[in-house]
Amino acid sequence: MVGIILASHGKFAEGIMQSGQMIFGEQEKVEAVTFMPNEGPDDLKAHLEAAAAKFDPEDEVLFLVDLWGGSPFNQSNGLFEQHKDKWAIVTGLNLPMLIEAYGSRLTMNSAQEIAAHLVEAGREGVKIKPEALEPKPAAAAPKKSGASAGAPGKMSYVLVRVDSRLLHGQVATAWTKSVNPTRIIVVSDNVAKDDLRKNLITQAAPPGVKAHVVPVDQMIKLAQDDKHFGGQRALLLFENPQDVLRAVDGGLSFDSLNVGSMAHSTGKVQPNKVLAFDQNDIDTFKKLEDKGISFDVRKVPNDSKGNMDDIMKKAQNELNEKK
Repeated sequence: MVGIILASHGKFAEGIMQSGQMIFGEQEKVEAVTFMPNEGPDDLKAHLEAAAAKFDPEDEVLFLVDLWGGSPFNQSNGLFEQHKDKWAIVTGLNLPMLIEAYGSRLTMNSAQEIAAHLVEAGREGVKIKPEALEPKPAAAAPKKSGASAGAPGKMSYVLVRVDSRLLHGQVATAWTKSVNPTRIIVVSDNVAKDDLRKNLITQAAPPGVKAHVVPVDQMIKLAQDDKHFGGQRALLLFENPQDVLRAVDGGLSFDSLNVGSMAHSTGKVQPNKVLAFDQNDIDTFKKLEDKGISFDVRKVPNDSKGNMDDIMKKAQNELNEKK
């Protein structure tokens, strides 16, 4: 496995590591090294050496550093020179770059291969509003052919998820990397009526993936539409289990439902940190279970799966106590 060392002036490395964990989940073999105002180069070198020593001897190391030419880079470069056939350094660390590094470790085993891949991810993470201020490319990129253009056959569902936040960082990065969709489809009557939310969601799609917002009834029709969405790998996002049940009753067919987050509101109980239920929610999940659908309770792919039966029993007990 490739170990990652985040190195920065001040506590930036610690902060961005925490941000990355919020989006992508807890990560193994990631160390944050900070260079504080009261420290010198020798202190920083010792911190970097101690961080690298926490990895296994056979692990390659990727340094993600804040600034080219700064002390964190210079001291990292000293360690890199001893292993330059395998290790790598990338500067200009930002959150999109870090998330891409975490995702790349799932499929790439070389620090240098990941490093080469990260440069573009870091650049793509720099965007601007209003869009008119974006620098115009020298030439239009050629249109790509392939899966995103559609292909014969039924649309497949690589992930069906209940998440009251819909398309956010954990979905756009961690889950997209894990299941590799060509489309993200938000299925919600409420959002379909809200032009602002629709616009924000379509803009939040990761590069190379198209995002759509459709009402539940329209999703039922799309599930049978081989002409426009045939061959697509779809990641479906629902705000609540009731909309999922409507879609299933309408003919949408899948085996497993990922339960990510359900926001707390008046009348609901919260048996764990991210899921809140009222009686309608519990009854709806039981109906889905009766239809043969299993539940995959995880915020991000790296999380261990929660036991939905235990979670719902706890929620039911808490609801009964409130009566």
